[in-house]
Amino acid sequence: MNPLRKKRLLIILAILAGVAIAVALALSALQQNINLFYTPTQIANGEAPQDTRIRAGGMVAKESLKRTGDSLDVEFVVTDFAKNVTIRYRGILPDLFREGQGIVALGKLNADGVLIADEVLAKHDENYMPPEVTKALKDSGQLPGSGQQPNSGQSQPGKSGS
Repeated sequence: MNPLRKKRLLIILAILAGVAIAVALALSALQQNINLFYTPTQIANGEAPQDTRIRAGGMVAKESLKRTGDSLDVEFVVTDFAKNVTIRYRGILPDLFREGQGIVALGKLNADGVLIADEVLAKHDENYMPPEVTKALKDSGQLPGSGQQPNSGQSQPGKSGS
């Protein structure tokens, strides 16, 4: 083989190996950052992976909030009105967090089926609900309210706040 061709072949192979390594690293980083959404029904049915960071959401069940007096530990139940899942969180809950409201929690599911959350997100006004929670509640036929569709927080023309 001609030395010039051999040199070109080695350069092309080195470039291809570099591209393959870069693609593998990018896919690995993306896979670690994906947080799939699961409803309480899916979690209760065992569809959610354990020890993998997931998002879980639904409505905070009435009278389920339990706080410890001497720490920031909180435990509450989230429901899609078909099944329930217990969520444990250590930290300060969002100001808009309350029972009967929609939330999304990010964390890992333990072996007991309890979500150990490291972040809790609450809805930001009286009309907004996370799209995943809205879809899960629609699918279960338990969307709260009198037939109104929750919107994405956008103002509606022609309505005033008086």
